[in-house]
Amino acid sequence: MTKHQKRLSVPKSWPVERKTDTFTAKATAGPHGESGVPLVVVLRDVLEYVNTKKEAKYAINNAGVLVNGATVNDVNRPIGMFDILAFPDRDEYYRVFPDEGGRLGLTAIDEDAAGSKLGKIEDKTLVSGGDVQLNLHDGQNILVEEDGYSGTDSVVIDNETNEVVAHFEFEEGALVTAVAGQHAGEIGEISEIQISPGSADNTIIVDTDDGMFETVQNYVVVIDENFVGDDDE
Repeated sequence: MTKHQKRLSVPKSWPVERKTDTFTAKATAGPHGESGVPLVVVLRDVLEYVNTKKEAKYAINNAGVLVNGATVNDVNRPIGMFDILAFPDRDEYYRVFPDEGGRLGLTAIDEDAAGSKLGKIEDKTLVSGGDVQLNLHDGQNILVEEDGYSGTDSVVIDNETNEVVAHFEFEEGALVTAVAGQHAGEIGEISEIQISPGSADNTIIVDTDDGMFETVQNYVVVIDENFVGDDDE
């Protein structure tokens, strides 16, 4: 199996130039599925902290990079939506956030905000013992003792304890961000949820400061004002 990825065929969410070189790094198996961007690409092409894969390996081997509060040992570890990147020696912290056009971008946050990450609930299952397992967008699974979560809600997970510290329901009036489609990166409140018949995706009407837009339900994720406030600092 090849260790490289052709730039022209990378997912649209990858923040790389497609016509500069033929190949780029290929993400290893892990969180975020095929949309995950290799850590080395973020360090080299986005932040420009390193010039080579060798320099990236040196950085992570010296605990200079934390992903969701944990050290990493693989420069090709997939990085994706809402991950937290921390560089303690630099006193720099970032949240991976969808940019305009759906490309993954980095938003600077403070150290306190770097202690937890947002997760979109994709679905939930009942496990032995009566607990409920929340299956998140990045592949992480969280056990909760009490139900009350919908498969479209969002939660905030403490990076150290892996416990749910906040829960945001998917409902009219909820603050959301579009993470795909032509409105990716835009933020607003749900004004209407139009239920579609059969297996068709529901349509969501979102009010923003600049007007409104319409998109499908799978393209939006619930966030909250504190989450946005951290990004705007």
